[in-house]
Amino acid sequence: MSADASYRVYVDSCAVDVPRSAKVIDAIEIADAALASDVRAGSRAVTDSRGLPIASDAPLHGGAILRVVAVRRDRPD
Repeated sequence: MSADASYRVYVDSCAVDVPRSAKVIDAIEIADAALASDVRAGSRAVTDSRGLPIASDAPLHGGAILRVVAVRRDRPD
């Protein structure tokens, strides 16, 4: 992949080069297929560098920082 055709993003502090057309889930898949599977299954979620939720189908930009976090389930009262 040429530098012009890709972006560098970070998934849980791992540098990943992705195509410019990549979505969040694509970057996670490249970094760690098992994590991507967990995101698809709903047992993990993705946040941006500020800790705000981000959709797995959101487009990326160069330098994006993604964190894959456990999904917190509300406990029944």
